[in-house]
Amino acid sequence: MARIVMKFGGTSMAGSERICNVAARVKRAVEAGDEVAVVVSAMAGETDRLVGYCHEAAPRAVGADFRAEYDVVVAAGEQVTAGLLAMTLQAMGVRARSWLGWQLPIRTSGAHSLARIEGIETEAVLAAMAGGEVAVVPGFQGLTAGGRVTTLGRGGSDTSAVAMAAALSAERCDIYTDVDGVYTTDPRIVPRARKLSRITYEEMLELASVGAKVLQTRSVELAMKEKVRLQVLSSFSDAPGTMVVDEDEDGEMERELIAGVAYDKSEAKVTLVGVPDRPGVVGAVFGPLADSGVNVDMIVQNIAKGEGHTDVTFTVPRAQLPLSLDVLEKAKAEIGFTALLSDAAVAKVSVVGVGMRSHAGVAATMFRALAARGINIQAITTSEIKVSVLIAEEYVELAVRVLHTAYGLDAPITEDEVSA
Repeated sequence: MARIVMKFGGTSMAGSERICNVAARVKRAVEAGDEVAVVVSAMAGETDRLVGYCHEAAPRAVGADFRAEYDVVVAAGEQVTAGLLAMTLQAMGVRARSWLGWQLPIRTSGAHSLARIEGIETEAVLAAMAGGEVAVVPGFQGLTAGGRVTTLGRGGSDTSAVAMAAALSAERCDIYTDVDGVYTTDPRIVPRARKLSRITYEEMLELASVGAKVLQTRSVELAMKEKVRLQVLSSFSDAPGTMVVDEDEDGEMERELIAGVAYDKSEAKVTLVGVPDRPGVVGAVFGPLADSGVNVDMIVQNIAKGEGHTDVTFTVPRAQLPLSLDVLEKAKAEIGFTALLSDAAVAKVSVVGVGMRSHAGVAATMFRALAARGINIQAITTSEIKVSVLIAEEYVELAVRVLHTAYGLDAPITEDEVSA
């Protein structure tokens, strides 16, 4: 018998038929003798609908009072699905009850709409689970020390599930989505992409941070910190999933050079031309951006020119490009640049793998493969297990296919394909 947390996303909970499908999966786990807690998202599209109501009610409100009431409204979607799933399980003969964020409670910081989980009180829910009752918990929500409802930010239900698994000392946390695991890249772009049976926390975190949408970044960070074993599964099939585990758990991982290729088309490039090459100027560039909440990613500074000036190129979220340009124009006198250029038609492509630590030439393979297809690299960043490049958006799918093949990630050709 194991203690497990099962998490179901918005597509899995989208309507009565799918909730019945989820309940059937939970029932099978209970009948297998497991102690089960379930974390649920709102129905697909429901949170967006509730956010729309908030902005209709107060179109120009942005203060703390608005954000507190905003959380009350948008947290309601998960409350509905938690109650519906508990009802459905009861109708199937499974003992179940819902535990809302304030009933456990799930303690969070006071940053409304971006709260962080600080602790979960589990004594009562553990007693209920030990007695054979399924605990159904709405994701995405918690409670401040002052007793106000908070939400964790979009995608926060994955984080709720990992936090519950850690607090309950669960054997694993099963994340059910509309895909059946983690693939070496997007199968819609590369049909020969392979599903990974296992991937390390670090690889999954890097892939999530550079565009892979399977798991939310914060949830992977928390799982790595708390050593919670994650399993990515499909709500719509019984296919084996992908385990996300510590690197030391499987010695086979050392043999894999690259775990996957990811891409992100949500970034924009900004270039400051003629920036004075003097101490403090970089702070003058990025300080105002940070103060305005702009997240800067890739940064490239050219070698200083003879006249004591240089160019600085960096990327920002495409949605924040107008804000970024406005902030930099206002700081032009302090920075001293001569021109401000931008390009929203770019994409970031990354290769990720723990094997980079022990193998040379990973970046060279990437650069040669892209050059062979005439794909120009505009910026480069690296980490211990990742290499990312910025390219023109029009080449992103070609780049992903080329790199997937270059690193030997393509699945073998089957006999049926050979016959065809």
